[in-house]
Amino acid sequence: MPGHPFKILSVAMGSALLLSACSSLEPKPYTQDDLRKRVSEDKVRMYADQEPVTIPITFYEAAARALKYNLDYRLKLMEGALASNLRDVASYEMLPRLVASAGYVGRNNDSGGTSIGIEDRQVSLRASTSEQRDRDLYGLGLSWSLLDFGMAYYRTQQKSDQILMANERRRKVAQNVLQDVRNAYWRALGAQRLLPEVDGLLARTHKALAAAREAEAKGLLPRQDILAYQRALLDSVYLLTVRRQDLEFAQAELAALMSLPPGSKMLLADTPEPPMPELTKDIDRLEQLSLESRPEIMEEWYRARVDDYDIQIAKAQLWPNITLNFGHQYDSNIFLYNNSWNAGAATISFNLLKLLQLPSLNATQQSQTQTAEARRVALSMAVLTQVRVGYLRYQLARQEVDFADESLRVDRRLLDYAQSARTASVGTELELIRAEGRLLLSRYQREAAYSSAQAAQGRLYNSVGFDVLPEALEKNDVQAVAQEIERTISGQRGLLASSEEKANATTPR
Repeated sequence: MPGHPFKILSVAMGSALLLSACSSLEPKPYTQDDLRKRVSEDKVRMYADQEPVTIPITFYEAAARALKYNLDYRLKLMEGALASNLRDVASYEMLPRLVASAGYVGRNNDSGGTSIGIEDRQVSLRASTSEQRDRDLYGLGLSWSLLDFGMAYYRTQQKSDQILMANERRRKVAQNVLQDVRNAYWRALGAQRLLPEVDGLLARTHKALAAAREAEAKGLLPRQDILAYQRALLDSVYLLTVRRQDLEFAQAELAALMSLPPGSKMLLADTPEPPMPELTKDIDRLEQLSLESRPEIMEEWYRARVDDYDIQIAKAQLWPNITLNFGHQYDSNIFLYNNSWNAGAATISFNLLKLLQLPSLNATQQSQTQTAEARRVALSMAVLTQVRVGYLRYQLARQEVDFADESLRVDRRLLDYAQSARTASVGTELELIRAEGRLLLSRYQREAAYSSAQAAQGRLYNSVGFDVLPEALEKNDVQAVAQEIERTISGQRGLLASSEEKANATTPR
């Protein structure tokens, strides 16, 4: 029977494809080997391509490492690259379609037929065919649609704005990373300074407690006095232990921000503390800068334009559609007089009923615009509030630093007095330990106050929308990025400073 092998082959291929598709639907959980391999590869990716830590880390180097190696920031970079690639893909939709085709056509009998007269219904031809049972077909066609072009144009504009939105999100992540580094670095530096002394004083305090219990047992001091001393020592032990935990957490937080591998040795550079600038009283200028620079406001502005393009795409579908086609075709049918030919066509189509959507689209566009503007204004109001609150917090934090400095000076004088009045008695030894504990707690409070002031300054920078992002971050080493961050922050400090401290002010992005 003609064509019988072709039928058998078709059925066999169809059955194989069906069985393959059914087997692929079965759930296939990952094995333990797959899990271990994935965990191992993820650990390698977390800490890949990092410059080793060979010298004490300054604040600016910590910020540079956090920006270069922070995984959240890397993710935002990838999102920006993805948005750019999607824009490129969308832009190709504006090009005409050039379609090449090739195929084979076969059948088990001949096509053909007869003709009958329209008026007399008489057969005018015997059965005949002008088509081979098996033949090859080839074609190359160019097609362009005005509607497809218009929709692709607006989608490309959307993707371009989405790139800008991704850049604003990347800016925000960079600002947040720097703020976190600013908060953790100075606390970690305080931990590096104080932890050895805290450990030493805790050991001495435990010995003093043992001595106080022994003095109580021997009756060397009045019972009420010795119990009061023990109570004071226990309070010191508790406070020092709590502060010690805070200091250790700060070091761990900073190491995580810089994406250092677990167990890495981290030594911070014990450089002089930068002074806390006195803020300008021109808060209106800071508010103006925040409204111009905040990434959230810019992203919301771009989002409104992206949403508006959705309406434009819907309106584009109301246009008359003009389609142009041109192509070259080939058919191997031997009965054809011309086996190859060129063909062209131009058509215009217009769905008149779609015009009924136009009033609704206009109303939607107006409502959408008003909603976007209201959302942006509400966000702007929140930004202005953040600037004013950040300004006030920074002023209060500077006052707290001044108060902590004064308390530290008093506790140093008390310790000097306790050391000069020291005798061999148990009471004076306990009083000396208490004075050292108070001094150490005052030093901790001073370090905490200064780190809080740095954090308040960072929040104010963040609320204004100052950028710290160097160009070509991936191409520069840590030292180069650190120098760029230092230069940028110095200029921003000048913008925030009062008129007496504006020598090197620069304009932010």
